[in-house]
Amino acid sequence: MQVYLDYAATTPLSDSMKTYLTSVLNQWGNPSSLHAQAKQPRQIIDGARRSVAAFLHADTGEITFVPSGSAGNTLAVKGLTSENPFKNRYAVFYSPTSHKSMQKACESCLYSQKLTVNSVGEIDLSFLSQVLQDCKELTPFVCVEAGNSEIGTINDIPKIGSLIHKHNGILAVDATGYIPSCPVDMRLWRDCVDLLTFSGHKLHALTGIGVLWKHKNISLRPLSYGTQENGLTGGTENVLGIASLGKAVADYRYPSSPASGRDALYHAIIREIPDCYLVGPSIASQKRLPHNLYMCFRGVEGESLLLLLDLHGVRVSTGSACTGRDLEPSPALSAIGMPQADLHSCIRMTLNGQESQKQLDYVCETLKQCVESLRLL
Repeated sequence: MQVYLDYAATTPLSDSMKTYLTSVLNQWGNPSSLHAQAKQPRQIIDGARRSVAAFLHADTGEITFVPSGSAGNTLAVKGLTSENPFKNRYAVFYSPTSHKSMQKACESCLYSQKLTVNSVGEIDLSFLSQVLQDCKELTPFVCVEAGNSEIGTINDIPKIGSLIHKHNGILAVDATGYIPSCPVDMRLWRDCVDLLTFSGHKLHALTGIGVLWKHKNISLRPLSYGTQENGLTGGTENVLGIASLGKAVADYRYPSSPASGRDALYHAIIREIPDCYLVGPSIASQKRLPHNLYMCFRGVEGESLLLLLDLHGVRVSTGSACTGRDLEPSPALSAIGMPQADLHSCIRMTLNGQESQKQLDYVCETLKQCVESLRLL
C-alpha cells in the first residue's frame, strides 16, 4: 500500500488542474506585449490575481506574484530593509522557528535579533514586548510564521501584530505552513499584518509560484528590476505557474473536520508504540495545525525510520523539506529546548484529511514494525 503523509512538503496536481494547464500551454504569448497574442496570457494573470484576492479576502492591488514562498519572504525582508541602502532604519526581530528563507534574510540585515519561543514553539510575547520597548531610534520590523509546518505550532498573529503596531513597528507573516489548513482572512488581519507570504505548491498548484500580500502603506525596493508586478519583480511572468495558483485557490476546499484522521492516528501510535511522544502543542490544542503530527521515537534515528517507512510505501519527512538533507539539528527543535538525545529521533506526518481508516491502520502497523526493527539494531 502507498500512503503519502508529506503534504506539508508539497501537494499533487488534480486531474482537472492537469487538463486546465494543458489548455494554458497554447497561450504562449508574452503578457507584457501589446499585440493580440498577449491578450489571453494577460487575462489569465488578471483572473488568477482576482482568485487569489478572493481567497484572501483582499484587494487585487495588494497581490504580487513571486517565484516561490521563499522568494516572497526574501522580498518582504530585503525589499523593506534595503529601501534606503545608505541608512538602515530597521531593527529586525525574527522567529527562531521560522522557515530558513526568512531566517537567512533576517540574519543578513544590519540590525537583527532572534526572538524566543516557549517549549511548544509559540512566540514569547513577554520577550517580544521587551525588545520592542528597547527599540528607541530604529523602527521594529518583526518576522514570524503564522503556523510552523514542522512542529505544528500556530502563533496568535492578531495579538502579535497589535503589540508590534502599538510600538509603531511592522509585521511580516509567513503563512505558507498555515494557509493549507487554516483560512486567512485579510479583512481580520489587515490592521495587524503588513506583509504576508505563501507558496502555491502547498495548495495543489505548481511549484515555482508564490504570493506576497502587501499593505498599501508599505513600500518595498525590488530585488530584481523590471516592470512586472508593479515593478516589484523583474522578468516575464510565469503564466503557467500563475494560472495554476489561480485555479488551485478557486478550487480549494477546507475539510469540515480536518483533524479527525490525524487524531485517530496519534492515539493509535501512542497506544501501540512505547517510548514515543508528540512534539509541539497538544493534540487537542487549538494552537496546533490540524493536519500536523510530529512524533519523537526515542532510540531511533529519524532518517533511518523515514527510509524504512519509504520501503514500505509510507511517505513521511523528518521536518521541513528545505532542511531535509541537512544533518544539522532542526532549528525549531533546538529553539524549543528539546533534549539533545531526541533531536534526531523525530518524523513529521502531515495529512490531507481524506485518508481512509485502512490507510491509517496500515501506517500505524508499519510504523510499529519499523520502530521495533530499528530499536533491535
